[in-house]
Amino acid sequence: MRTAGPGAAAGLRAAPVWARLGGLSRIGTLAAVLVLFCVSGGMLWLVGYNYDGLAGSAATKIHPSTYMIVLVFCWSLIASGDPVSRGIHLASARPATLLMLVVTIAVIVVTLLRGGAGIGGLVDTYVAACLLVFLLADADDETMATLTTLLHVVMTLNALLALAEFVTQIRLFPYRFDGIAFETDTRSAALHGHPLANAMITACYLMALISGARPLSPSVRGTLIALQSAALVVFGGRTALLASLALGLCYGIVVLFASLRRGRVSLVGTAIGCLLAALLPVAIGGLAVLGFFDDLAARFISDGGSANARKEMLDLLGMFSLGDLVFGPDNELVDTLRRVNGLEWGIENPFIRMILYQGAIVTALVTVAFGLFMYELARLGRAGGVWLPMVVWIILLNGSESIATKTTLPAKFAIVVLCLYRPERQGRTNALSPASSARAPRSWPGQAAG
Repeated sequence: MRTAGPGAAAGLRAAPVWARLGGLSRIGTLAAVLVLFCVSGGMLWLVGYNYDGLAGSAATKIHPSTYMIVLVFCWSLIASGDPVSRGIHLASARPATLLMLVVTIAVIVVTLLRGGAGIGGLVDTYVAACLLVFLLADADDETMATLTTLLHVVMTLNALLALAEFVTQIRLFPYRFDGIAFETDTRSAALHGHPLANAMITACYLMALISGARPLSPSVRGTLIALQSAALVVFGGRTALLASLALGLCYGIVVLFASLRRGRVSLVGTAIGCLLAALLPVAIGGLAVLGFFDDLAARFISDGGSANARKEMLDLLGMFSLGDLVFGPDNELVDTLRRVNGLEWGIENPFIRMILYQGAIVTALVTVAFGLFMYELARLGRAGGVWLPMVVWIILLNGSESIATKTTLPAKFAIVVLCLYRPERQGRTNALSPASSARAPRSWPGQAAG
């Protein structure tokens, strides 16, 4: 049997340039993610950028982080030296992401042809998330580690700011619609703007801390879990809180019994767990006496018409013919009927909203593409436990307009999954032989990080 000599080993080279994320692209990606997580619509209003309202330039209806992601992605193609090879490489590495991007572009074209609005929403909701996943496909371990640290820091600051706003009853960057803040809504706004957007991403991050984030020590993980749980209460998201509580407890019980069956139980950890279990009711009782749960309890007692809105949105479907629902009714008529039926604040289900505004055909295409995109994202998180935040994410998506309107939540959720469920890599670089790369430079499979 012949063995490869030193010359063969020397002939191997690292991944080609078009299958790597360059230095400037790495910096740009980190900066874009920082803006994505830290800059809300309320903050943008302070600098004259009307992101959340209807008035103002169409350019302001797209989040600054989306512009940054698009620019960084375009630069990564140019800097690779072979944009075609890089494009083929990314398409083969992330096929479902490519499908989501293609479907989104098709929906944008259809919307433009119909003279409809909401192009900025499609760009923020889907294009930004897809391009961000593409950018991180070739990110190395150092980049992903830096991004993970950035995520922990930003989410910690967000939770601390939320608790500070609750204590002081002063919201630094409240959610505004055309500059008007809703003074009767006393829920914390923190860095993500709308309280429900905060609750949604916090719940997913909390579930990821429970079942992912392997490099964190138990003490750090426990501290972050406690902090995010407290923040989830002051954000006032009922569905987010109940889903996180139920699924988090179920996951904890399953893990506990699995550890007991294996006989791998730490005595120190058990003692600390018993102590915390004894102190938890006392802590909850003390917080209840201090009024920590008052706002949340009020939302359970009076839902502000949310339950009735869900009934009305189903009745709205019966006001249109089958042909209208398949191809999409007139948007102005939908807006009129929505307001007449008391749905001024929107339709609290993304798929019903898409059917009413885009039609069943477009809704089916987007649903299939988004489902495959989420499946691909879950498969990238091969570290295990990724199903926990994914289930919470799907539950919360169906409780509001979410992905049927403008939101940056899909991009944020992608960052949470890619960072906290980052699989272990078998090697720092992938090797290619000069002969194979010379024959078929565009068929290099490329291992993706994150």
